[in-house]
Amino acid sequence: MEAKHFAKDFPVVCVGGSAGGLDAYTRLLKHLPADMGVAIVIVNHLRTTATLLHELLPQYTEMPVELITESLQIKPNHVFIIPEQRDLHVQDGEFRLKPISKPRGWPDVITVFLRSLTENWDGKLIAVIVSGYDGDGAAALCGIKEAGGITIAQNPDTAGQPDMPESAIASGCIDFVLSPEDIAKEIVRIARGE
Repeated sequence: MEAKHFAKDFPVVCVGGSAGGLDAYTRLLKHLPADMGVAIVIVNHLRTTATLLHELLPQYTEMPVELITESLQIKPNHVFIIPEQRDLHVQDGEFRLKPISKPRGWPDVITVFLRSLTENWDGKLIAVIVSGYDGDGAAALCGIKEAGGITIAQNPDTAGQPDMPESAIASGCIDFVLSPEDIAKEIVRIARGE
């Protein structure tokens, strides 16, 4: 009997990125232990191309890597990947997928998901913005901080595309600016309650 009663108070790490993100995700996952008790949600903002992250990333982590489907339960020690063309929300400890609310211009899927987390998740929130074009996610970072969460930007010098982390830093609501390897160390520290 698969227990449906997962506590909904473990940390969720949202890793938001786009162009150049794959390098950051692999470097991050390689340095994260598989038993931290944290859910990793990779929100890679792609408009049209299908995501292949759920096929590429399992070689870099021992955690199961799942492409998010409607009503999928959020579980610790898993890596979850947003599908293309969808906004991602959280409700009752499950993922909810909606049609993308901003079909033209740069998507704001990272911002949408972070705002949903601040409203609907009881556990600790860690928002990580890595390599990508544009500034998706930046608008939600102050809200994460207000909710007691932690915000991390990839050091732009280590990012293939520095726009997204630079926008995050410019929000004034970033706690740490780190390389992917050091982001992993920080997540471990937070997960252990240090």
